[in-house]
Amino acid sequence: MKNFIIAILVVVALVVVSAIFVVPEGQRAIVTQFGKIQRDAENRVLVYEPGLHFKLPLIQEVRKLDARVQTLDDQADRFVTAEKKDLLVDSYVKWRIKDFGAFFLSTGGIKSQAEVLLKQYINNGLRTEFGARTIQEIVSGERTQLMQSALSQAALAANELGIEVIDVRVKQINLPTEISDSIFARMRAERKAVADEHRARGREQAEIIRADVDARVTVMLADAERNSRTVRGEGDATAARVYAEMFNKNAEFYSFVRSLEAYRNSFNSKNDVLIVQPDNDFFKFMRSEKGRN
Repeated sequence: MKNFIIAILVVVALVVVSAIFVVPEGQRAIVTQFGKIQRDAENRVLVYEPGLHFKLPLIQEVRKLDARVQTLDDQADRFVTAEKKDLLVDSYVKWRIKDFGAFFLSTGGIKSQAEVLLKQYINNGLRTEFGARTIQEIVSGERTQLMQSALSQAALAANELGIEVIDVRVKQINLPTEISDSIFARMRAERKAVADEHRARGREQAEIIRADVDARVTVMLADAERNSRTVRGEGDATAARVYAEMFNKNAEFYSFVRSLEAYRNSFNSKNDVLIVQPDNDFFKFMRSEKGRN
């Protein structure tokens, strides 16, 4: 009898424990019975707030849902602009459950399923907004308006999921790799063409400057040569005039000095040999009595 009572108490304890459930802070709970959501007298879905609650053991099942703000941040998607150009758009969405009953009925309480449906709604709104604008309009300053319009469209579509879309943000907009490579190649070709043009103009200017400098150098050299010849001619004339004046003053002495210079230049080296006739005029000062004295 004692064991029977203990068994009954254990069963009762298990039943009581299974009848109690706790909803943590930041979550809400929905109770289903045989797969049907429990409703109140006004046919509204019963949503249990954080705290301690009771249910029918073994019959009712508790499904807990996250009531906090969620972030949907998936891979970048490709959109087409009004210019029929592709863009890779990286965006994120802030959302939370607004109607827990509608959310449970539409998604089965599965977060991943809700995010798949929500992403479709967001992409549809972004696709509409991007398709109505050019790349310049998107980049130059209409991004805020674009996100606001996408947020409004997504909020309306997400109501049937029981979801409140808090914010839609575009983090980054890029061109696809193949388009970026093509644009960069065209930009490089344009820059190269401009650089080649500048180099050609530089070479042309260099040739003009070089030709001008060469012409100036030629003129300067010609002027210098002319001036040097003029100065040399004037010097030679002055020297000749001086020589003539000196010769006229004492012709015999001048002739003697010139002969000595000729002797010195002729017999500058001990190895020099000069074969001439003894009566040659070259040695007239050596033969004369005046020259010996």
